[in-house]
Amino acid sequence: MKVPTGPSGPYRLLARALTAGVLVSASACSLHGVLRPADAPSVERPATSATPSLTDAQASAALITQGELGGHWSATQGGATWRDGLLKTRTDAPDCQRLLDGLYAEDLLGEPTGARAVVGLDESGNAAQLRYQVAAYAAPSEVDAKLAWLRTLPSKCAQFTSTDVRGGRLNVSVVPSVLPGVGDAREGLRLTMSDASAANAGDGSGAAPMLTLDFAAVRVGDRAVSLTNGGLGGAAQDSTQQAVQIGTQRLQDVLAGRPPTTAPVEPTTMPVNPTTRPVNPTTAPVKPTTRPVNPTTAPVNPFTGRPTEPLTESPADTDNTTADTADTAGTADTADTADTADTADTADTAQEG
Repeated sequence: MKVPTGPSGPYRLLARALTAGVLVSASACSLHGVLRPADAPSVERPATSATPSLTDAQASAALITQGELGGHWSATQGGATWRDGLLKTRTDAPDCQRLLDGLYAEDLLGEPTGARAVVGLDESGNAAQLRYQVAAYAAPSEVDAKLAWLRTLPSKCAQFTSTDVRGGRLNVSVVPSVLPGVGDAREGLRLTMSDASAANAGDGSGAAPMLTLDFAAVRVGDRAVSLTNGGLGGAAQDSTQQAVQIGTQRLQDVLAGRPPTTAPVEPTTMPVNPTTRPVNPTTAPVKPTTRPVNPTTAPVNPFTGRPTEPLTESPADTDNTTADTADTAGTADTADTADTADTADTADTAQEG
């Protein structure tokens, strides 16, 4: 039998099969080498420019001004001394201690991760101080977590006792504070401190608050406005609410690129009205009380206010004058005749003697 020597018949098929297997194996090895992670080319992601949620300029523009709260507010003259004496106190309740520490450090919302701006104002009526801050944080959820914790304090710290650095004991109370419905989330508290020894004196009158302090915070996205307002003379709640209302709206306007829609509040005191009004140039001048003397008429008597007798007399007056002259002359003649008669009598008497 002749054995085929060329690539034909079964041998040719076997050769094709073996050749195909070698090629598949080689291809698999080559493909495996290409797909190895170490040999895979690194993919570079396009760089993204992260735009900050709040710039320094925006934070400063979003601050409230003293004129927006009324004429009794002015730029602060420095931190009040009661901050060290009353807020740096110690208590055994952890949440209440965290509240006191946060009020003293002014970081109840945590440390801002972006831009921030702060303004301080003093109130002349009750010597209160207001500290207002605009800041950016890592995420809205971070701020919401702090607001949720603050919401629990009126129940956790409704009444507790703290001790100052000199050993004095203070009664502290915390109640919720109502805020305007602005922003994405908000929370407000009012803290009061009073002398525990005076409250326990037994007279039943209790003790007047030594410190009244409002805290308020409003979240706008991952930004937030926060403030403290109060002092030894009390805290005006309307000032707290007004600052929250105006400040939140201003922050929203600044973030949207709109001009601020809030206008400064009118001063509480009005300027004193002048005692005299300026003369209106459109009205006629005041008429003089005396009339000028007519040069053609007789002068006025300064004592009676009536015109004096005319310098020229009427015919009737002339006649009277003539008559008066005649009477005068007659009188003179009579007197002269009498004198003559008396002289004659005197002469006769002398001759007879």
